[in-house]
Amino acid sequence: MKNEKEFTALVIGAGPGGLTASYELLTRTNIKVIVFEGSNHIGGISKTINYKGNRIDIGGHRFFSKSERVMEWWKMFFPIQDVSQTDPQPVIAEKQYPDQAALKKANNVMLIRNRLSRIFYLRRFFDYPLSLSPKTLRNLGITRIVKIGWGYTLIRFFPIKNEKNLEDFFINRFGKELYTTFFKDYTEKVWGIPCDQIQSDWGAQRIKGLSVSKAIYHAITMAFKKNSSIEQKKTETSLIDKFMYPKYGPGQLWEEVAEIIKEKGGQVIRNHTVNKIEWIDKDHVQLTVLDVLKNESKVYSGNYLFSTMPVKDLINSMGNTVTDHIRRIANGLPYRDFMTVGLLLKKLRIKNNGDSDQKLIPDNWIYIQEKDVAIGRLQIFNNWSPYMVANPDHAWVGLEYFCNEGDDLWSMKDEQFIKFAIDELVKIEIVYHEDVLDSTLLRVPKAYPAYFGTYNEINDVIEFTNSYENMFLIGRNGMHKYNNQDHSMLTAMVAVDNIIGNQTDKRNMWEINTEMEYHEKDKKAKSSI
Repeated sequence: MKNEKEFTALVIGAGPGGLTASYELLTRTNIKVIVFEGSNHIGGISKTINYKGNRIDIGGHRFFSKSERVMEWWKMFFPIQDVSQTDPQPVIAEKQYPDQAALKKANNVMLIRNRLSRIFYLRRFFDYPLSLSPKTLRNLGITRIVKIGWGYTLIRFFPIKNEKNLEDFFINRFGKELYTTFFKDYTEKVWGIPCDQIQSDWGAQRIKGLSVSKAIYHAITMAFKKNSSIEQKKTETSLIDKFMYPKYGPGQLWEEVAEIIKEKGGQVIRNHTVNKIEWIDKDHVQLTVLDVLKNESKVYSGNYLFSTMPVKDLINSMGNTVTDHIRRIANGLPYRDFMTVGLLLKKLRIKNNGDSDQKLIPDNWIYIQEKDVAIGRLQIFNNWSPYMVANPDHAWVGLEYFCNEGDDLWSMKDEQFIKFAIDELVKIEIVYHEDVLDSTLLRVPKAYPAYFGTYNEINDVIEFTNSYENMFLIGRNGMHKYNNQDHSMLTAMVAVDNIIGNQTDKRNMWEINTEMEYHEKDKKAKSSI
């Protein structure tokens, strides 16, 4: 670390990456922190939107990680709720805890939730990951079962040796018939292009550890398990059966982290976007920041820059210091945008195992594999936390759509799109029109960094940005990697580790991957200055 008396880190974005970096800097070094957030919300894509007391978790965020460091970090802010603690409904919480400190302590906890995600296909539920249960076999039918078994056997003996794209990746792990039945259509809904045009890196990033054999082994072992630890370190992420979750959604935790950052002397400035980045010299960076509410710009100076903004926006903000080659690659990095319809219902039409009295099915979310609708996933927020819905007698669900800014879906007016979404759920027999009580729509641009376009050249951009010793690209959009929030946090933690250890090689940040076994660093490491 530099031998100066005072340092300042400028942090772009108040999501998991930016806030983790800020907290780590303030508690482990003497570096001051200023965070710039372009919106009025804290948490990035991990924010929670409150609509009339009903909360939306955009995309769904399970608080689970193979990294002990991340798990302990979360629990440092929100400990796991004592199971013996009385847990009142939100409407009476204020009366039970008239003291605000006691109320906050009772609310700032992690609930332990059961995980259930299923595939909805042929108007039926299938386990995810797929199991070889009698119900699955009945739903698929003998013809599909034979084709799936033959395809999987064939690929075990004759694998694709050179995986050129995501389609090859899936077929190598599941066989062609299983891939076309359960992976192809949904994946193409998510990304909007055929799987053979997407690089296999996405599979390595998200599901590289999952296979048919592991799914079967997990199903067998779970049948004999009475309880499982919340850590579940030896379990593939796609197979975990429990996770932690803040009472009021992920944004609750990140709002608390932001408040603690301010208590420790950091600044978190909302509604401010970074428009220009200039390096005065190798040790000093200057940002021109726009106050979007007042339409006024101000210049901030610092010694370190942490960026979670989209790579293309970062590069375009750096002006003439960027070559045409790097700018072309950055501008060719695509994103997939996202829309969520929040739907308040008297009940769901679809039942679980024929239970006619049940208002809800037990899933956290459902993958909609049906070809005749555009919806990609359905979240049931009640099952993430009962506190996500204002009235526990109602069902509060999120209809998730993947799209591109400017396409037919994105361009619909809000009322038109909400009607379209409700009609789709009615069509596939999940809800009735008459049970809809209220609705809202959220649009999330640049939600998912995509692995096509100029992505195959991204290493040139990484090499260029890494040449700025005191600039750290962290988080999902900052690195153009489809990270979960724990991986975004780890990139921030490792960046601070590198500053403390005077480590200029940033490869350890870029090697953090979704399913890798994380190498824990000394959590007690402190700066010597």
